[in-house]
Amino acid sequence: MKSRLQRSSLSYLCLIFLAACSKTPPPPPPPQVSVVTVHAQSVPLERRFVGRLSAYYSANVTARVSGVLLRRTYAEGSSVRAGQVLFEIDPSFYRAQLDSDLALQAEDQATYVNDHILALRNRKLLPVGSVSQQTVDNSDAVERSAAAKVKADQATVESARISLNYTRVTAPISGIAGQQQVTAGAVVGNSTTDAGGSGTLLTTIQQIDQMYVNFTVSAADLTTLQQSQTNGSVELTQQNKTPVRIALPNRTPYDVAGTLDFSDVSVNAATGAVNIRALVANPQRHLLPGMYVTLIVDFGRRNNVYLVPEQALQRDTVGAYLLVAGADSKVARKDVEANDNFGNNWIVTRGLADGDQIIVTGVQKAREGAQVKTVAWQPPVAAASSASEASAASPASTGSEASEASAAPKTSSASVDTAK
Repeated sequence: MKSRLQRSSLSYLCLIFLAACSKTPPPPPPPQVSVVTVHAQSVPLERRFVGRLSAYYSANVTARVSGVLLRRTYAEGSSVRAGQVLFEIDPSFYRAQLDSDLALQAEDQATYVNDHILALRNRKLLPVGSVSQQTVDNSDAVERSAAAKVKADQATVESARISLNYTRVTAPISGIAGQQQVTAGAVVGNSTTDAGGSGTLLTTIQQIDQMYVNFTVSAADLTTLQQSQTNGSVELTQQNKTPVRIALPNRTPYDVAGTLDFSDVSVNAATGAVNIRALVANPQRHLLPGMYVTLIVDFGRRNNVYLVPEQALQRDTVGAYLLVAGADSKVARKDVEANDNFGNNWIVTRGLADGDQIIVTGVQKAREGAQVKTVAWQPPVAAASSASEASAASPASTGSEASEASAAPKTSSASVDTAK
């Protein structure tokens, strides 16, 4: 009887165990992901380049005659005006040459006057037969030769006077005169005595109230922009209205914007790029020639594109793709085209539709065809501000909860224990 009761109890326990094993565990909840809803919009078409600054005007001041440099008459690094005397070359030789040419001119002028009087007399005597026609012709020829020699002397005198004036080296343009390249006492030369056919460089004058920024754009990028403009996805700004922002070498922004000024019509065969130039004002003269700066060029606007956070874009051997949460909360893959960025977002030009919910965080837990639980994605700045607000409000809520707990009757805890 006792053994039968034991077998019955054992059978009953086995049935209970089998019934417990037959119950399937509940499925795990779907993973939670944060999504952002995208809509077609227009964004600025910006490009970054590295450019080099050059002066708006730049002129080399060179010696145009040979001689000993006597003195410099300007302060290095100061502003000079066009026509201002900057250097003086010893004028002794050129002054003596001018005096010699003037004396020769006076001599030839006297000879011409005498020949002219003789020719005039012979022409008067010819009608009465006192002189022959040959004599008249010879006197006329001598007069013309004397007149031509006087004109040649005048040109020689003018050349000597110009050479004498060149001993006072003046500024060809207004601007900032740089450091002198030759000191007083040195012998300088002109283009006929120096090797290379150029005079001795004395200094350089530059105008930097405006500056040029020279940079290059690859032919491929330029072709892409032109094709985008043709199909209407990009609206390019007119060249003379294209704004340019500049960042200084220490990455601080320059407070004056510039505009595109020049675009070459040919591609450099060596680099495969097109030369482009921008013009920017430099009233405070913070920009200096030769300085490298970063340019942000606004070429226009890109239409009908989608901005997607950087962390949402994935890439594999097929290319770029995004995971999208559909209306049924199921995950789907969408292959997209995204080659440029705007701020912290990728610019998607193909593959998305208006209203798509892009999975931003939790991408590792999302699987194609599986369901997910979606919550709105918050940018890092918004998330940080929300966290700071929550931390500021948490002490008050904690204190109120503690006071409520202390005010609750002790019998409630006892009742919970009894129910358990």
